[in-house]
Amino acid sequence: ITKERERIETPDGDFLDLDWHFNPISRRLVILTHGLEGSSDRAYIQGMAHVFAKAGWNVLAWNFRGCSGEINKVIKTYHSGATEELQIVLDHVFKQDKFTEIALVGFSLGGNVTLKYLGDRAQEVDTRIKSAVAISVPCDLKGSSLRLERSENRVYMERFMISLRSKIRKKIQLFPDQVEDKGLKDMRTFRQFDDAYTAPMHGFEDANDYWARCSSKPVLPNITVPALLINSIDDPFLPTECYPSEIARESKYFHLEVPSHGGHVGFVSFGKSGTYWSERRALEFVLWKK
Repeated sequence: ITKERERIETPDGDFLDLDWHFNPISRRLVILTHGLEGSSDRAYIQGMAHVFAKAGWNVLAWNFRGCSGEINKVIKTYHSGATEELQIVLDHVFKQDKFTEIALVGFSLGGNVTLKYLGDRAQEVDTRIKSAVAISVPCDLKGSSLRLERSENRVYMERFMISLRSKIRKKIQLFPDQVEDKGLKDMRTFRQFDDAYTAPMHGFEDANDYWARCSSKPVLPNITVPALLINSIDDPFLPTECYPSEIARESKYFHLEVPSHGGHVGFVSFGKSGTYWSERRALEFVLWKK
């Protein structure tokens, strides 16, 4: 669906790749943010893009640094609290002055970035941003990272680690004097990787500092636009800390829905149109946005 690619420059001399679907007669835009080691062409992104495009929206699916098929130009990459990257994308969109209604939809890590962006900025969020939906979000990063260390999640963890280790090896080749191999081949957990690479590359003391400062959960009460978090009960990545029901009960704007099934970015309950339940629910919410 999002077939028109645009590359924009970042203030630090890097780039972000944005993939668009345009509807010239619409002033509505949905911005889709993918998960850890995902990209704009993942099925869950394109499925959501299809549903919104069919409803007449413009769609922008953007890629975190190094996730669009080309390694990025600087040492830093992206992380679970990279709200400044979303701000770069939004500033580019705002400059065009084409859209009067913007919805943000994020998945997993991208959902955490989306919610943290709204919580951090609170009253300063641009009025064109009308709503947000976040799906399968590890809003407590420490709890989720430790949950993924469990033996039953080993296959998921290893899949992430293969991709992350590969990217660091490319960084070592590009920046041999600044990035070193700190035992990559033996790293098996996010704690090891975040201690060695994510934290120092992005200005955090260690994994615990990174997890604490980048989790969206502490800032959820600050959110001032209608936002829906969908975390299924059977999500293997999420511990109990990632179901902030009390915050949702006390908030006027933040809503939580906890379906029984859906796994992690799953929700494969198909309707007649062949769409996921989460895709239909996201569109319903942004149209309702109360």
